[in-house]
Amino acid sequence: MAPRIPQLVEGYGAGRFQESLVYLRTAISVDSKGWAKFDYLRMPEYRWGILLAPAAEGRTIPFGEHKGEPAWQEVPGEYRAMLRRLIVIQGDTEPASVEQQRHLGKTAPSLYDMRNLFQVNVEEGRHLWAMVYLLQKYFGTDGRDEAEALLQRRSGDPDTPRMLGAFNEKTPDWLSFFMFTFFVDRDGKMQLEAQAQSGFDPLSRTCRFMLTEEAHHMFVGETGIGRTVQRTCEAMVQAGLDDPYDVAKVRKLGVVDLPTIQKKLNLHYSLALDLFGSEVSTNAANAFNSGLKGRFQENRLQDDHQLKSDVYPVLKLINGEVKRVDEPALTALNMRLRDDYTNDCNKGVARWNKIIEVTGIKFGLKLPHVAFHRHIGEFRDVLATPAGDLIDKTMWEKNKDAWLPSSSDGDFIESLMQPVVERGKFASWIAP
Repeated sequence: MAPRIPQLVEGYGAGRFQESLVYLRTAISVDSKGWAKFDYLRMPEYRWGILLAPAAEGRTIPFGEHKGEPAWQEVPGEYRAMLRRLIVIQGDTEPASVEQQRHLGKTAPSLYDMRNLFQVNVEEGRHLWAMVYLLQKYFGTDGRDEAEALLQRRSGDPDTPRMLGAFNEKTPDWLSFFMFTFFVDRDGKMQLEAQAQSGFDPLSRTCRFMLTEEAHHMFVGETGIGRTVQRTCEAMVQAGLDDPYDVAKVRKLGVVDLPTIQKKLNLHYSLALDLFGSEVSTNAANAFNSGLKGRFQENRLQDDHQLKSDVYPVLKLINGEVKRVDEPALTALNMRLRDDYTNDCNKGVARWNKIIEVTGIKFGLKLPHVAFHRHIGEFRDVLATPAGDLIDKTMWEKNKDAWLPSSSDGDFIESLMQPVVERGKFASWIAP
């Protein structure tokens, strides 16, 4: 099966650029000299290696009921199904983004951005291979069946979609790509960090190495949004415009207006929040207790790493109001991981706002309330404004196009997506 994976990614990934020489980072080993080798190569020549972080001698399980016991080198029989499920879900996300982004090479705003797209794509494909390796090596026949199913599913397919909602959404333009790599890949970082703590050592080692590559994906997203914001602000200043809400005038400058960037932010952040699942979850508690999936940076947390009597504040809907309620910390692990994620996202948003502030434009980007536009968890059955005010369906329908990208917003952004392939040149809507 393994040779089929790069062939599959070739089929739905970079399309007509398969024979082009691309300056790619290729990991050939896990040490400091080998994990980031740069050279020009054709994407089918990219090294699809199985790379695990070095084994830590004497490593023990760092949390849960088995805390302090030797880390497992083979699948623990009593947790086989739960562990397989964790690996399958992680593996299913990896090729999905490649499928979602397969058309973007045709509209790249620069050669620099095209190169970044292809780097992300080949690494996400390799991450799929890493999960398939674990399924094939450690789970026998059922692992091979699950691996085969990973190759059969497709993002957005009506019959065989990907397992998680955000990975069935379209990525129709480059601003969506930047939002995806900032928000959804950051969720991936959080999940990989939690699984890197796993008592199953092969999964831990696999995820630890994947994290070294994931950092670049988030960098592409953050800087891509930052460059879009910067170009918009520069164009406004050059044109003598100081009202960011005068959308028509700003768009005539050939840039994406800041309110539309906020709407795209609202969409992708809310979709990413759903990836964390329900705020209170017995599945998350069981994975922690079993020593399979820990918390974000578990080794830096100052507690007993078992959480038997600890509590954690959870946002819940009580009598029509959003309130914080203390829940057992074990069942609130998803909420905690999501809070870590939100804190991480806010750092990026603050850096974008610094870009705006320097230009003197009076506007600030911000994350919407966690109750906004949700489909999973505590707020899936309510409608809320970006500020977190609960509203009825009539009010939602009246205002949703002010909070989320409309079809006309999408049409305008699509009109800007003209390819630029001349070396050193960039599209009008994005800064170098």
